[in-house]
Amino acid sequence: MSTSNGSGHIPVLLNEVVDSYASLKEKSDLVYFDGTFGRGGHFQAIQKNYSIKKAYIADQDLDAIAAAKNNWQDLISKNKMDIFHGSFLDFARQNNNKLDMILLDLGVSSPQLDQAQRGFSFNKDGPLDMRMNQKAEKSAADLINNLHPDELMHIFKTYGEVPNPYHVVKAINQDRVLKPYTTTMQLAGLIERVDGWQKKGFNPATQYFMALRLAVNQELEILQEAIPLFIDQLQDGGLFSVITFHSLEDRIVKNLFKDTDVGFLKNKKVIVPSEEECRINVRARSAKLRIFQKGKMPEKPDKFAARRALRDKPQT
Repeated sequence: MSTSNGSGHIPVLLNEVVDSYASLKEKSDLVYFDGTFGRGGHFQAIQKNYSIKKAYIADQDLDAIAAAKNNWQDLISKNKMDIFHGSFLDFARQNNNKLDMILLDLGVSSPQLDQAQRGFSFNKDGPLDMRMNQKAEKSAADLINNLHPDELMHIFKTYGEVPNPYHVVKAINQDRVLKPYTTTMQLAGLIERVDGWQKKGFNPATQYFMALRLAVNQELEILQEAIPLFIDQLQDGGLFSVITFHSLEDRIVKNLFKDTDVGFLKNKKVIVPSEEECRINVRARSAKLRIFQKGKMPEKPDKFAARRALRDKPQT
């Protein structure tokens, strides 16, 4: 399903996200926070199904903020929506409001991937940028051209889970002295050449580009710090849904949701897209949804209680 406003972006796990807040269906005056608003596809569906008194939305991307201000003027004018430019961690650090519903849809958005000038995709030639917040200081080019080889090795191993990036880093270090890296295709071409990729199967540039993106935007560090803050800000009974797209993100979310004693993971098994959704939207394939609820876990019904009562009943 496409989002509103003709963005062409397809919200991942849309029905599952809407359903994740089902226990709040009968409540009114809900306070909602979306920390990765994008083009508002999830929110459009959520507001049709729940009684939301106030929506706080945040995004690092200036294009997303501009679109939100244009497309949600009615809610903004009625003071039912506040827009925040910055990361969801920036919001969490200054938020003093209790929240009933929280949504984080992590990773890069389709509009960001599809615009060559944003520099996220190795399939499109553009500046080697990768900044989710266009006002951020350092781009991917800054990291590639200025970091010590050991630091680049660490980024590619830690964030990209590249087993042995030594030869790629060595080639980068040699080449950047002669000509700084400025474009996505320039870097992708070097990775493919050094790796010996034959234009078939998994492109090795995938892991390197993901690692750079995570480092540029400090995505894992932001996630690690923000989740405990949001758990504190949740109302009792409130719900916190997070969509992840790779194992590093998912591990952080799962562990932080499991390690707190003020709530519980509502879905024991991670929620993944259906085959039909993956067929319609290829980018949904790696998505995972985890749901946290603030409060005490409901006790499981004892299905053997009646049998035990009958067994223990005194014989007459």
